[in-house]
Amino acid sequence: MQTTITESQFYFGLLVSFWVLAALTVVNLLFRAAPYGRYQSQSKGWGPEISATLGWIVMEAPASLAPLALFFYSERRDIVLFVFALIWQIHYFHRAFIFPFRRRGGGKMPLVIALLAVVFNLGNAYLNWRFLTDLGPRYDATWLFDPRFVVGTAVFLIGFAINQHADWVLFNLRKPGETGYKIPYGGMYRFISCPNYFGELVEWIGWAILTWSPGGLTFALWTAANLVPRAVSHHRDYHKRFPEYPSERKAVLPFLL
Repeated sequence: MQTTITESQFYFGLLVSFWVLAALTVVNLLFRAAPYGRYQSQSKGWGPEISATLGWIVMEAPASLAPLALFFYSERRDIVLFVFALIWQIHYFHRAFIFPFRRRGGGKMPLVIALLAVVFNLGNAYLNWRFLTDLGPRYDATWLFDPRFVVGTAVFLIGFAINQHADWVLFNLRKPGETGYKIPYGGMYRFISCPNYFGELVEWIGWAILTWSPGGLTFALWTAANLVPRAVSHHRDYHKRFPEYPSERKAVLPFLL
């Protein structure tokens, strides 16, 4: 007897799978940093490589384009969904199509890393946007005045501002043609080594609040699972490279971690 599953059942199964994979990701990244960026030298054995600029576009473009496709596919397409889409694209259009060309330095990354990110971003887009556009309850226009939306949007925008300022500091550390790493200063760098990651974590916590959705919560957890261990690795790397590195800084959570 053949049994079929409903899309709602598939959605819940994928959601649980993402929670399990987030836990496994934390454990893995605590012991081994993903081999791109400053850890590119550890990429031996990861297969063919592509330019880091192309890799960023390949990784992040699905996170921008797939939600747009789901938005236009949906029959809802109301004002609340439009605002959700705008907020999402504030981050991901920039990350996919602007950030790769702003970053300085060449470098490469393993193709498999970019492809794994594509798989994640497509799954994450599905978990967030199928719930928002079809599987979850419809958001009435009054949601835009709900305290969860107002607070969540404010948190998201604060996180985005922190992320952008931190990236701006990093972009301007090197003069054209320079290579190597320097100690960043200013803004949230007074308190933590990776305010760019902290800002992104704050963004997606805000998204989870403003959508009040299981996909949003899962994405916030995944962001922490991915970026907190990488920030800890960066923090350790800064201390290894620079004996004078500020001892009072934490890795990613001000005053805590």
